[in-house]
Amino acid sequence: MIKRAFALTAVILVVVLVLISQLPEKVRFDTPLSKLKDEYKTKKRSSVVHASFPELRKQFSSPRDVTAACIRCHNGSHTEVMATSHWKWEREEFIVGKGIRTVGKKNILNNFCIGISGNETTCNSCHVGYGWGDRTFNFSDSLNVDCLGCHDHTGTYVKPVGNSGYPDPTINLALVAQSVGRPIRENCGVCHFNSGGGNNVKHGDLESALLETTRDIDVHLASDGGDLHCVDCHRTENHQMLGKMYTFSSMNRDRATCEQCHGSLPHENDVINEHTMKVACQTCHIPRYAKVNPVKTTWDWSTAGRLRNAEPYEERDSTGVITYTSKKGTFTWGRNLIPEYFWFNGTASHYLLGDTLPATEPLQMNPLQGSYDDPEAKIVPVRVHRALQIYDTKYRYLIQPKTVSTKHGDCGYWKEFNWPRAAEEGMKEVGLPYSGEYGFTSTEMYLPLNHMVSPKSETVKCEECHTRDGSRIAALTDFYLPGRDRSAPVETFGFFLVVVSLIGALGHAATRIVFRKRTQSEQQQ
Repeated sequence: MIKRAFALTAVILVVVLVLISQLPEKVRFDTPLSKLKDEYKTKKRSSVVHASFPELRKQFSSPRDVTAACIRCHNGSHTEVMATSHWKWEREEFIVGKGIRTVGKKNILNNFCIGISGNETTCNSCHVGYGWGDRTFNFSDSLNVDCLGCHDHTGTYVKPVGNSGYPDPTINLALVAQSVGRPIRENCGVCHFNSGGGNNVKHGDLESALLETTRDIDVHLASDGGDLHCVDCHRTENHQMLGKMYTFSSMNRDRATCEQCHGSLPHENDVINEHTMKVACQTCHIPRYAKVNPVKTTWDWSTAGRLRNAEPYEERDSTGVITYTSKKGTFTWGRNLIPEYFWFNGTASHYLLGDTLPATEPLQMNPLQGSYDDPEAKIVPVRVHRALQIYDTKYRYLIQPKTVSTKHGDCGYWKEFNWPRAAEEGMKEVGLPYSGEYGFTSTEMYLPLNHMVSPKSETVKCEECHTRDGSRIAALTDFYLPGRDRSAPVETFGFFLVVVSLIGALGHAATRIVFRKRTQSEQQQ
C-alpha cells in the first residue's frame, strides 16, 4: 500500500513538472518586474480626436486664441496649471536655518547662466506661458497659459530664445492644436534636456539622446526596454507632477521615486535588499552618466569678455564641443563619467539672493542634507558642477548680472562685455545694492542623478565599493565599510571570532574522534 502511494506521488510530481515546463515564461516567473512590464506594455491612447472639433479647425491669429479654445472644453485646466511650479517658477519651502521661504528662479541663483532676473526674454522661453519678458508679466491672466508646449504631438512647436515664451510666428497653430495629446518625451525634453544653455549642459543624465535610445543607455526610456515617457514616472494629478529639481527644492515631498514602481525590496537576494536601507537604487543602477553626449563639468565666468578684432568669438575642441566663448567664459566637459556620492535624506538648503558668502570656498549653492547617522539618509549618486562666478567683494554676496540685451545701451553683458555695468543693472533688477567692486568666487551645485539607468548586468559590482583602493564611496568616511576600511577594534574582534571558531571546530572534531575511539574500544571489549 505504501509503495503504491509513493508511486502515485512520483507520477503526480512528474506530471506537475511537465505542466510547469509548458507554461509561458511570464506565468512561471510572475515577478514584480514582469508585472510592471505588463502594466506599461500597453500604451495609453486618447479616444478624443481633436482634429474633429470645430473650435480647432480654424486659423488662429495668436497663441492666446488657442488657449481660449482649449479652455472652452477643458474649463478648469488653466486654473490647475496656474497653481503649479511650472507656471509660478517658485514654491513655498522650509529651508533649515532660514525658515519657510518662497523660493524659485526669481531668488535662487545657479552656477550656470546664474539667474533669470533682467534676462527674462531669453530665459523664459521655457516657461509654460506667453509673454513673460519682464516683471510686468500677468500671472493671473489665464490666456497667458501655454497649453501647446506640453501637449504638442506634431514636433513642430518651437519657442525661440529671446521671444519671451511666445512660439515662432511661422508655426501652424491650428495644426498643432488639432494634434495634441498626453505629454511625450519630446515635450519635456525640449526644456529639460537643454536647460543651462544647450543639450546636456546642466543635468548629465537628461539629454536629447534619450528621445530615441537603447537599454544600455536607459532601460526605462529605451525603445527596446520599458519605452516609457516622462509622465509614466512623473505621475500627474490636476497638472501637479511628481518630482522636483533639488536645485530649487528643499523639502522631501512630492518626489518621483524608484520605490513607487519597484517597491522597497525589489531584489530576490536578501543581502542586496538589506543595502536599500542605506543605499539608494540609483547608486548601483546608475554607474555612469553622460553616456552619449558630454556634459559640462566646470564653467569659469572670469575668463569671459575676451574679443578678437573687437568681436566676440568661440573656441571648440577636436570633437566640436565649445570650450570657450566670449559671452560665458571657459568650459570643461566630460563623458561617461562616474558620479560622486553623498549622504542625502531628501532635503537640501539653498543659497538665496543676498545671502552672505561663507568665509571659505567653495560656496555650496544647494548643499544636500544627510549623514550615516541620519535614519532617512541614503547614499546617492550626484553630478557636481563647479564654477567661478561673479560676486560683490564689499557686500560679499553673489551678483545677479544682466546678461541678455534687448536694446542698445541696456547693459546686457553679452552685448557690451562690461561686468560693472552688467552687475549694476542686474542688481538693480533684484533690488540689492552693488558696491562697484567685484571678483569671482568658486561655487558648487549638486544634481542627484535619476536617469540613464543601466541594465542589471552593468550595475555597480560589490568590489567597486568594498575595496581599499579606488572605492567609489571613498569620500564617505563617517562609517565603517567592510573591505574598504581598517579598524583595529573591529579587525581584532573579527580575528578573535575566527580563532574562537577555529578552536571550537577543532575541539568539536577532537571530541568526536575521542568518543569514536572510546566507543570502538568498548565494542571490541
